[in-house]
Amino acid sequence: MTITAGEQVEIDHANASDATPIVFVHGLWLLRSSWRPWRDAAESQGFVTLAPGWPDDPETVAEARAHPDVLAGKGVAGVTDHYAAVIGSLHRAPVVIGHSFGGLITQKLAGRGLARASVAIDPAPFRGVLPLPVSALRASSAVLANPANRGRAVMLSEKQFRYAFGNAVSEGESRELYQRYAVPGPGRPLFQAATANLHPGTEASVDTMHPERGPLLIVSGERDHTVPWAIANASYKKQARNPHATAITEISGRGHSLVIDHGWPEVADSAFGFLATHGVTAS
Repeated sequence: MTITAGEQVEIDHANASDATPIVFVHGLWLLRSSWRPWRDAAESQGFVTLAPGWPDDPETVAEARAHPDVLAGKGVAGVTDHYAAVIGSLHRAPVVIGHSFGGLITQKLAGRGLARASVAIDPAPFRGVLPLPVSALRASSAVLANPANRGRAVMLSEKQFRYAFGNAVSEGESRELYQRYAVPGPGRPLFQAATANLHPGTEASVDTMHPERGPLLIVSGERDHTVPWAIANASYKKQARNPHATAITEISGRGHSLVIDHGWPEVADSAFGFLATHGVTAS
């Protein structure tokens, strides 16, 4: 996979440091820039951070909205391989933290033995995760309602974003998050996850038993419509068979926007606390 010049700069910076690297993985309808507050928080604790994009991601929200076609057609395997290439260029195994489809990709990377420890926040489901709550279907209906969207990039309306992301914050904050962060997202990953249990060879699969998976925390937002507790908990039960430590925590009163809204520090504290508990420090 092609590593961009900007990603190479971050790789070189991480390799020149003695600090533990953290690789952040964004999900659908967001860009890598959405991790900036998290990166600042992690770096203040002494970690070195990287936030690669999905292949061909534009750098800015304005560019992504102006040229949505560049975002179309990305699938779970290709995105995972891109992050694996970045991690393979690091001198030390990183912590991997991902949100939504980034949480699924985080688990796939951990399932290849590429992560020292992992945090999957409201992770999209993988093969073997059976619950399919009505709210999850409604949240993804903007894409799944039209089979042609499999090859397209789809922009949520502000109303759709409010239901899928911003339901647990005020209407004003949801509107602000939409304007600041929301971009078109490729439809293909949603179709892959939705049909994962029908296709043994699906890209939306995770090796939950890899002997070098490392500690894994799954974080669930109590009020998440897109990835409700039933999905997160089913993912946890699959992962809990691994010999490494596996934990799940629910963040009270939070929706799918929990990594970008005003309450993100509470989620970050939970993630960094899990790392500390399992001996993963900045140096």
